[in-house]
Amino acid sequence: MNLSGIISISGRPGLYSVVAQGKNNVIVQSLSDNKRFPAYASDRISALEDISIYTYEGDVPLKEVYTKLYEKEGGKETISHKESANKLTAYLEEILPDYDRERVYPSDVKKLFQWYNLLHKHGALVLEEESESIEAAVAVEEEKKTEAKPKKAPTKKAASKGDDLKKIEGAGPKAAEALVNAGLDTFAKVAKAKPEKLSTILSEASSRLSHISTETWPEQAKLAADGKWDELKALQAKLDGGKK
Repeated sequence: MNLSGIISISGRPGLYSVVAQGKNNVIVQSLSDNKRFPAYASDRISALEDISIYTYEGDVPLKEVYTKLYEKEGGKETISHKESANKLTAYLEEILPDYDRERVYPSDVKKLFQWYNLLHKHGALVLEEESESIEAAVAVEEEKKTEAKPKKAPTKKAASKGDDLKKIEGAGPKAAEALVNAGLDTFAKVAKAKPEKLSTILSEASSRLSHISTETWPEQAKLAADGKWDELKALQAKLDGGKK
């Protein structure tokens, strides 16, 4: 499932696609009415491709959850987000039995189904198989790079020993990857970095990450590094996309 370029904006209904990158903002277009307007980091933007669902075995990217849901529904719309919380959570259990019920709130489950139906309605759900040739080409290029630069292999092994930075609220898979590539592969390292530095790393990695707020990441990382998971959970419950 390809969710690249699709975002949500806190306080605004619906979903949006990123159509252009400005100096201090991104130009977005509503999937509902096609209206365009500038969005800023202060708008609390979340990229769907960076969102994951907590499970007891690890984090599952939203695109994988939507792929399972798409296959379950045979490509059709799914259950309405207006159904009861019990019915929605029971439905989620059918496609993701081990999702973390303590960290995935009913409001998150409701939003998951609401977004899916909105994407379906506007033809924005694209299965990975439909872009198989593109993925194959990328895989070939990555293989060539690996063969040309074999010295990078040890770096990958070292990165695998780092912490799971996706446990930081607001840090999706691509954001976590950008931090690791910049040498910040542990909670302790992120805790020592300033939010401004973290934002710069994300922006330099991809313009699609420039909107992410990192103001609480050092604080979250410090709690994680110290093993204070209950305190981290309490803090994250107060955050919206990693922002206070």
